[in-house]
Amino acid sequence: MLFTRKKEPFYSRKKTITLDGRLIEIDHPMVMGILNVTPDSFFDGGKYVSHRAILKRAEKILEEGGEIIDIGAYSTRPGAMDVPAPEEASKLKSAVGLVRKEFPDAIISIDTFRASVAREVITEEGPCIINDISGGTMDDKMFETLAELGVPYIMMHIQGTPQTMQKNPHYDDVVQEILMFFAERVQQLKLLGVKDVILDPGFGFGKSIDHNFDLMNRLDSFGLFQFPLLVGVSRKSMIWKYLGTSAEESLNATTVLNTLALMGGADILRVHDVKEAVETIKIYSKLKSMVK
Repeated sequence: MLFTRKKEPFYSRKKTITLDGRLIEIDHPMVMGILNVTPDSFFDGGKYVSHRAILKRAEKILEEGGEIIDIGAYSTRPGAMDVPAPEEASKLKSAVGLVRKEFPDAIISIDTFRASVAREVITEEGPCIINDISGGTMDDKMFETLAELGVPYIMMHIQGTPQTMQKNPHYDDVVQEILMFFAERVQQLKLLGVKDVILDPGFGFGKSIDHNFDLMNRLDSFGLFQFPLLVGVSRKSMIWKYLGTSAEESLNATTVLNTLALMGGADILRVHDVKEAVETIKIYSKLKSMVK
């Protein structure tokens, strides 16, 4: 049987984060829906540029059961072109403002590694979760800015930058090295008084196909930390390059990997296809509930 008994975690995992005085419970697996307002994202680039398209996408995420809307204005696909900070900030502010006005109760995260962009968006449009693909390595002001803003932080692991990350990534042990990265960075955040942290091992960011599958196979290793775990494998090249297909044909395999991620301890699934991820969580949760 897949679930034979309830396993007690070595450490008790944190089950809440606070955003703008609002306590957000992460006591069940959640879905984060992707809303890219970029022209060149690897799967949905250019789809959500107009105000109408942005709002329709946000509405669909929420209607299909997504609980967090992750808005990005800087494509982080391998080899992506750099976007000037003022342009990124302007696009993010516009999109966040639109979504917040139409859906005031929506939980919003902003996908940026720039401290100045995060500060500008949050100062002008209100508190958001900061989703940083670099874990603070691409902007040395990010951690202190985060502490000042007092918002939750998604810390992702990356090797290199979006422009260089897939040029022969190397690890002696991918899981151990990411664990060490998180341990060091989490300690820095604790010293600054940051408590609301979500960890993301960074599938596809400076990792080969084998690195990604090794990481998925050992995902439960991240139970060492007390923080919630986010997994984002949606339609990534670890799927379609291995299968010899395309991002457009990768929904079925994405669902398989999302199921495995839940079994490995994922608390949040970051996805393009919200309805399918919500259904995956329902089936997984039903099966898990049968364990006495």
